[in-house]
Amino acid sequence: MNYSENNYEHEELAGTQRIITYDPNIETATLLGEKTSIRLIPDPTNSPNDPLNWSKWRKYWHSTLVLFVTGFTAAIANDAGSAGDAIDKDLSISYNVQNTAAGVLFLTIGLWTLIASPMPHLWGRRIQYLICLLCGVGGSIWFALIRTKADTISSQIFVGASEACSEALVQLSLSDLFFQHQRGGVLGVYILATSIGTFLGPLVAGYIAANNWQWVGWWGAIISGGTLVVFYFGLEETAFDREAFNGTQIPNNPAQVQLEYAEKKEPKDRVRDQSPSTSLPNEVVDPPKTYWQRIALITPSPDMVGTGLVQYGQRLLHTMRVFTFPAVIYSGLQWGAQDAWLSFYLTVEEDNWYDPPWNYSDAAVSIMNVPTLIGAIIGCIYGGWFSDVFVRWMAKRPGRNGISEAEDRLWLLLPSALLNPAGLILFGIGSGEGWLWPRPYVGLGLIGFGWGCAGDLSMAYLMDAYPDMVLEGMVGVAVVNNLMACVFTFVASIWISASGLSNTFIAIGVLSFFFQILTIPMMYWGKACRRWTAGQYKRYLYLRDGR
Repeated sequence: MNYSENNYEHEELAGTQRIITYDPNIETATLLGEKTSIRLIPDPTNSPNDPLNWSKWRKYWHSTLVLFVTGFTAAIANDAGSAGDAIDKDLSISYNVQNTAAGVLFLTIGLWTLIASPMPHLWGRRIQYLICLLCGVGGSIWFALIRTKADTISSQIFVGASEACSEALVQLSLSDLFFQHQRGGVLGVYILATSIGTFLGPLVAGYIAANNWQWVGWWGAIISGGTLVVFYFGLEETAFDREAFNGTQIPNNPAQVQLEYAEKKEPKDRVRDQSPSTSLPNEVVDPPKTYWQRIALITPSPDMVGTGLVQYGQRLLHTMRVFTFPAVIYSGLQWGAQDAWLSFYLTVEEDNWYDPPWNYSDAAVSIMNVPTLIGAIIGCIYGGWFSDVFVRWMAKRPGRNGISEAEDRLWLLLPSALLNPAGLILFGIGSGEGWLWPRPYVGLGLIGFGWGCAGDLSMAYLMDAYPDMVLEGMVGVAVVNNLMACVFTFVASIWISASGLSNTFIAIGVLSFFFQILTIPMMYWGKACRRWTAGQYKRYLYLRDGR
């Protein structure tokens, strides 16, 4: 298909972008086919300090650090249940109190994500990571020293604060490093890291608690402290004032936007324009930062006034506007539902599978997270790497002329709308009726698949729809997500006691279907919603950035 770019006038709307160019003058074919290339969004600058221009090893090292903290904080946020039986026996702290602590944890994650949201824009990304890791150290030590009901709940406040950096800041850091056409795959790895921590954390904690439950907390504190040191000396700041380089951007023409442009042309730490006829007007000299500048505790925003405290409050109030964007609510519901169901099936595993007919040990119950993780890995590949391939395929279809719509990814959520509820119902009925291997485990695998792809696809959709509002969009998702998880955590045990296992899981299976089938109206009206909020979006960015 050889479509000319000039014969298709696409709408100037956030989330509607030309991601593929067609030009008969391109001499080098790319992986997309004859005479086609990927358009790099955002445009890379000529600055060596632009994270998009970093070498592979710098990008991968940074990604490894933030993905590790994603998985680790998810692990310590979910490992308290593995010590629940021992805490009940040793300290007479009931499961009701521990469920309350879990609800408070979810509430803290959402609130701290919101409260901390102005930090990355005003003071850089690093400071929030370090504060959250300090909270992880304190919360884990407090958990190891639990003596009262108040300790049980209070420790989870700090543990919840530690995970807040993984709810929005990690996505922002990853979006600093990678182009839009890589976004689905990058978010897939992010969800995979979350899945590994969520499902393997309780497994490892179960083995630790079998010997001494306090070491669940001590190990959390030791790893949090070690990670804090590594982050202080090894995590570079990725905040970059791209607007300052508008006049020196590398032109995004087809001859210079080959797939994997940055990776192919980075023998040093920057991407160079290799076209001899290209000049960079009004070139801004931006010498590479020194090591100590790259790891400064605070990197002030160019528009920060004084200490930034007044702006902090203004930005915090301004962030509340994100809840008026339908895509934020939609994405929050998709990811929040997955966290909500997590409380149900983990509660059932911990409360029911120790009894006949299974008579499982702590280790056997912990291993039940493995099929869920396997399903999540498949879901992450499907919702991550494959969704990027699917989006490019949609843009290449006849009549599209390389134009991508944010709603294209949502097609891939439709299978999850069937498989995820089926998994919940299969596991719930199996647990209620005493089914043995393999049917309940198949249910857990299907639950994991929904977990892996629902969050990935819905968050990638939101980032595609509002690409300059990544942090605030993810903050909105985190608040909706964790409020849902908090409510359902409080009601899980009560609901199961009142309705029975089978009926409860049939009901939440129906709810899961309802939430995910909201994808259909979003596919149909999503672009209209983007048009409706276009002025609101531009005003949001203007009030945030002043330009």
